[in-house]
Amino acid sequence: MQLRFIQGIASTFLLICLISILNGCKTAPAPPEVVIADTQEHDLWRAGAEIYFPKEYKEYKATLRSGKDHFIKEQSRFAWFRDYEAIQKEFSVILSKGNYLFNNIQEHKRIKTAAIASQIVFYQNKIDTLKKLTSVVNEGRVSRRQLIAAELLLGEVQRLAEKGKYQDAERKLKVIPVYTTSATEAISPVLNRYADKEQITKWRSWVHDTIAVSKEKGICSIFVSKLDRKLVLYKNGVPHKTYSIGLGKNGFHDKLHAGDLATPEGKYYVTKKQSRSKYFKALLINYPNEEDLRQFARAKKKGLIPARVGVGSLIEIHGGGTEGMTYGCIAMDNSQMDELYNLVDVGTPVTIVGSIDFDNVISSTIKDL
Repeated sequence: MQLRFIQGIASTFLLICLISILNGCKTAPAPPEVVIADTQEHDLWRAGAEIYFPKEYKEYKATLRSGKDHFIKEQSRFAWFRDYEAIQKEFSVILSKGNYLFNNIQEHKRIKTAAIASQIVFYQNKIDTLKKLTSVVNEGRVSRRQLIAAELLLGEVQRLAEKGKYQDAERKLKVIPVYTTSATEAISPVLNRYADKEQITKWRSWVHDTIAVSKEKGICSIFVSKLDRKLVLYKNGVPHKTYSIGLGKNGFHDKLHAGDLATPEGKYYVTKKQSRSKYFKALLINYPNEEDLRQFARAKKKGLIPARVGVGSLIEIHGGGTEGMTYGCIAMDNSQMDELYNLVDVGTPVTIVGSIDFDNVISSTIKDL
């Protein structure tokens, strides 16, 4: 009797199950948040969460592992008894944390990209300014090598930033000032003179005296501005002719000794007119004058000049063209040299200066460094 009762219950139970199956009984479906979380984890890894926010990413992964453990445990239960409501809530929180982390990564990248881009612009402007200065002073070989290295490095920084390798980009950015500083130091002895107001004031006074002599004596005088690469012929104190010139290889330095390839600065005069010269025609000036000799002696005493090196001589205004590099002389195109040669006499004052403008191209450009 009891056995029949139990069999009846079992039969009823099986019948109910069969009816349920036939009627399409379904268990609760797994929350879609679980699958979304897997995709989110991969997206965070690809975005560099482990690099940019390692602590937060580690906490996120720990929370995700815990959620997956709970999901697996719930899945292990008999289908009819599974309840994913708590799992869904847990994964909603996980997704929210992941989204927050992802947004922080994107914002971090945006800030880093903008900061590096700003640094690239800053250093490119600095490099361009220095390149302009080395071009103006017609020298700076060491400086230009440093600037080429800096520019190549800047290109690497740009490529690394585009790939999201911000730490590598920032490390290389820190090296660039080494090159730009070296480039600046290489040409600073020249640049500083053209930004020195006391030096320019001295140059201006020389030119003023030379023009005054031309006016008082009713003669010609020559004024040379190295920075402007111009030779101005004054007649009776008034500008009469202006010519373009070329300078020595180190023309923007003041000549100190023989072989330095610099063009002298000072107040001179024409000592000889040469109708036939290695460079067409030439006007020889009285370099070294007394001040040049004193300057040479001071430098020699300080050990700035090798013992066997002399002061130098044979500085001329000559033809041959303005494009080539001279050994310290002032070069002109032949046709203009011919004209100047016929306009001046032996004894004509010649004043050579760096610049007479306080706000010249070098002093103005230095302000951008």
